[in-house]
Amino acid sequence: MENKKSLKQFDKMTKTPVRKLINTLAVPTIISMMITIIYNLADTYFVSKISVASSGATGIIFSLMGIIQAFSFMFGHGSGSCASRKLGAKDTDTASKYSSTGFFLGLIFGILMMVFGLIFLTPLVTAMGSTATILPYAKTYGMYILIAAPAMSTSFVMNNVLRFEGKASLAMIGLTTGAVLNIALDPLLIFVFDLGIAGAGIATAVSQYIGMVILLSMYLRGKTQCKIKIRYAVFKPQFVWEIVSTGLPSLARQGLNSVATMIMNIQATPFGDECIAAMSISAKCMMFIFSVCLGIGQGFQPVCGFNYGAKLCERVRTAIKYTWKMCTIVTALLSAIVFALAPIIVAAFRSDAQVVEIGTAALRFMCVAMLFSPTVMMGNMTFQSIGRTGPAFFLACSQNGLFFIPLVLILPNFIGVTGIEVAQPAGYVISAGIAVPYLLKFLKELKTKATD
Repeated sequence: MENKKSLKQFDKMTKTPVRKLINTLAVPTIISMMITIIYNLADTYFVSKISVASSGATGIIFSLMGIIQAFSFMFGHGSGSCASRKLGAKDTDTASKYSSTGFFLGLIFGILMMVFGLIFLTPLVTAMGSTATILPYAKTYGMYILIAAPAMSTSFVMNNVLRFEGKASLAMIGLTTGAVLNIALDPLLIFVFDLGIAGAGIATAVSQYIGMVILLSMYLRGKTQCKIKIRYAVFKPQFVWEIVSTGLPSLARQGLNSVATMIMNIQATPFGDECIAAMSISAKCMMFIFSVCLGIGQGFQPVCGFNYGAKLCERVRTAIKYTWKMCTIVTALLSAIVFALAPIIVAAFRSDAQVVEIGTAALRFMCVAMLFSPTVMMGNMTFQSIGRTGPAFFLACSQNGLFFIPLVLILPNFIGVTGIEVAQPAGYVISAGIAVPYLLKFLKELKTKATD
C-alpha cells in the first residue's frame, strides 16, 4: 500500500505537465501565504489602533520573528530539499530520516530560543532598535512570540517538508487554520478583554501551537510519504551538516533580512517613532505582494528538486522559465495596484500625517523594485532546490548583506529619510542584476544535459 502511494506521487511529480503541476502546487501555497500575510497585516492593524509606539513595537518584534523564521527555514528547506531529491530517486526511507532530523533540530532550536530570549528580553529588543517609548510594548509582545518559538520553528519545518514532497494542500490546512484563528482572536483579546498588545501576543502564541498540532497530525496519521519519528532522526555530524548546508541560503536570506530590519529601525530612530511605524507598515504591506510571488516559487521548488533528483533536466528547465515569467507578470500587476493606492493603504493603519507621508513614499519605491524580486527569488530557490549550496548562499546574501545593509547605513547620512526609503528597493535591483547570469548559465547547462 505504501509503495503504491509512493509510486503514485512519483508519477505525479515526474509525468504531470510542468506548468499544470506548478500551478497545482502553487495555489494552496499562495492561499496559505496570503492568509498568513493577512494575519500579519491584521496584527499590525489592530495593534496600530492602540498607539504609534505599539505600532512601532510590531516592527521591532517582526525582526525577532524573522530570526526564528531564519533558522526554522534553514532546517525546513534543508531537510525538505534533501528529502525531495531522495523521493525523486525513490529512496523514501532516507527522505524520512531527513524530515525527522529537521523536525527535531527545529524543536531544539525553538526551545533554546524561547529560554534564552526570555532571559535576555530587554537587551534583545533594545538591540533591535526599540526606543524608550516603544520598549514596554515590544517586551510584552516579544515575550509571547518567544513562548511560541518551539511551535513556530517546528511548524516551518513540517510545512516545508510537505511542500517539497508535493503535498502543498496539506501544508495549507495547518498554516491557514492557525492564521484564521489568530485573526479572530486579535480583536477579541485586544479590545473586548482589554489586554492591549499582550492580547495580540497571546493570540499569536495560541494559534501557533494549534497550527503545529494540526501539521504534526498529518505525519502521525500517515498522510505523507516522509515520516516524523524519533527513530528516524539521525544526529551524526555529516548528516546534520548536509541539512544545514542545504538550508544555509535560507538562513542567510531570512537572517540578513532580520538584521537589515533591525539596522533600518536603528537608522530610523532619529526621525522618531512615526518613521519606525511607517517603515513597519510599508514592509508588511509589501509582504502581501511578495507572498504571491513566493507562493508561486514554492510551487516550483518541489518540481525542481524532485525532477532534478530523477535526472529529468528538460522538465527542470521548463519549470524555471515558466516560474520566472509567471512571477514577474503577477508581481508587476499587483505592484501597479499597490502603487496607485499607497496613501490609502498606509492611512488605513495610521492616519498620522508623517506616518502616511513616509509610508507612502517607501511603499511606492518598493513597488517599483518588486519588478526585480522574481529574478532574485528564482536564483535563490533554483540552486537551493538542486543542492548547489555555493551559488544559492551567495545569491541569498547579496540582496541584504551586500547591498541593503550598507545602503541603509550610508544613504540616510546624505538624504535623510529618503535614504531609509530607497535602501531596500536599490538592494533588490542590484541583486537581480547579479542573479541573471547565474540563471542563464544553469539553463544552458540543463539544455546540454537534456540533449545528451
